[in-house]
Amino acid sequence: MLWDQPSFAPVGDGALLVTLGDALGEELHRQLIRLWHAMQAANIAGLVDVTPAFTTLLVQFDPILTDHRSVRLALEHICLQSVAPHNPIGRTVEIPVCYGGAYGADFSFVCEHAGLSPQEVIDLHSGRDYLIYMIGFLPGFPYLGGMDERLFTPRLQTPRTNIPAGSVGIGGEQTGIYPIESPGGWQLIGRTPLALFDPSATDRPLYQAGDRIRFVPISPAEYVRQAHAKGGL
Repeated sequence: MLWDQPSFAPVGDGALLVTLGDALGEELHRQLIRLWHAMQAANIAGLVDVTPAFTTLLVQFDPILTDHRSVRLALEHICLQSVAPHNPIGRTVEIPVCYGGAYGADFSFVCEHAGLSPQEVIDLHSGRDYLIYMIGFLPGFPYLGGMDERLFTPRLQTPRTNIPAGSVGIGGEQTGIYPIESPGGWQLIGRTPLALFDPSATDRPLYQAGDRIRFVPISPAEYVRQAHAKGGL
């Protein structure tokens, strides 16, 4: 639920947490992304970074150059201006995915849990665009909203200690992508050959909060071809 007025809470000496509501939803997220872009463009003195999450923005600043009160006043002014009807238009990013087999260790379990055939699961998972609510847990890990409820699957009771980079998983009501090799507890249904996180990159990341992801099914042969082309094998 989107509140009429945001709340502000100090986080240490150099940050403010701006909370816009108390429940996940696209209306709230649109306002949050609008504020995120506005804050980045506002040239607030001492501003270091603004990080969006599900219902909050973490606004980090240099406490040597400014303070909580000054930043809050600037943010309150921006919030008043942000009611304009313009919404930033996020990109739609296509992510190729090879489902099941050697690339989705839990794909069969997800099919069984949902009572659906493998092709039905693939069609449902790839049949819609997913809003990126936030990037978190790992660099480049997108928390995606809007998955068909027939695919809701509980997390693993015991998380894996090693998940391959590019793995696509389901955790409860959400789906997401592990951009780097890591531990994790989501049900793995496929893998993308794309390299989703490059710590040496200086250009804009492939996707960010407010964008949308569209999964595109590919065959194992196509996975190998794309992975070879990108130096992933």
